[in-house]
Amino acid sequence: MIYPRGLSKSTHCLSEWIQRKSPITYTLPLRGCNTMSTELDDGGIEYFNTIVVQPHLKLVTNQGKGFHIRCRYATRNNSAYNEALKMDPTNSPSNPVTAMATMPGCSMKIYSGEPSDHLVAENVKIGDPLSLVVAIDEQDLYGIRVTDCVVKDGLGWGEQKLIDSDGCPTDPEIMGMFQYSGDSNKAEVQFKAHKFPYIASVYYQCNVKLCLRVEDGCNMSPPNCNDIPGSRNRRQAVAPDQSEGTPATIEVYSGLYVNEANDLAKANQDDDSVFSVKNPEDAICISQRSFAIGICVAGLILMLCVLAAILCLLARRRKKSISNPGSSIYSGPYTNTAYSHSS
Repeated sequence: MIYPRGLSKSTHCLSEWIQRKSPITYTLPLRGCNTMSTELDDGGIEYFNTIVVQPHLKLVTNQGKGFHIRCRYATRNNSAYNEALKMDPTNSPSNPVTAMATMPGCSMKIYSGEPSDHLVAENVKIGDPLSLVVAIDEQDLYGIRVTDCVVKDGLGWGEQKLIDSDGCPTDPEIMGMFQYSGDSNKAEVQFKAHKFPYIASVYYQCNVKLCLRVEDGCNMSPPNCNDIPGSRNRRQAVAPDQSEGTPATIEVYSGLYVNEANDLAKANQDDDSVFSVKNPEDAICISQRSFAIGICVAGLILMLCVLAAILCLLARRRKKSISNPGSSIYSGPYTNTAYSHSS
């Protein structure tokens, strides 16, 4: 059986084969099953995941192998055709607008803390402060409006809407309203990390509507979301904005791992873990048996050294006692009979 690390339970991410000859094709989605992505410095994108291959169908054994898989894709420039970009014959030649324009690159990133820290969130715990930033390339033609944001579990089991089709939050306690930059090229929102109760990976998906900045075509960024419960009725009473035309919509997404406190304490105790830590090249590895023998030999050498020191002390004392004998002719009482007299 083959499955992503951490998803050894019965999910659509796990595949089983019985008496199947190689090669075996295992399909993994890019937006689920613990597959995450990161943007590269050259503008490309890299998807990565860790796959576990177990030879047994029911048991997790030490014969299993883990493979860390990375796939890189290069992004390319796209052209967007929009009815709102058509040339108006009444426009002056000094203000040209072409019907075919290069679509700006669009990205969504999730940062730990403030976006100014440039610390992309990959593995956090529940309640950590996060910042979700949606941005397009710097240019003077387009602006953005973020709508229809949802959070998914990547398994197809759970989904929660965060931002509605008007760009307003559905539950401000989970995620608030996006704050837009002055040129409408970037939108960001702060929120606390959350997750589904049965999986650590979460995926965020949003729709980014492009609007024309000419003639105030982006006057709906940001939207009017005063008084969230009754905001929809008030917006419906306003005449629809005709300046939008048929704006292009870009779908962006990003994901991260959110752990509970007890999950962090057991980070290295996964029930389906089959990995051994790779030791550095300069490390010295000693088995338990060799270590015990080494301790015994070192203890024996220490005892011999102590015994030798005691013998040296005894030999020194014996030599000193021999050099000062007690039978000298000058020792003992002496009486000179020449000076003796009796009364």
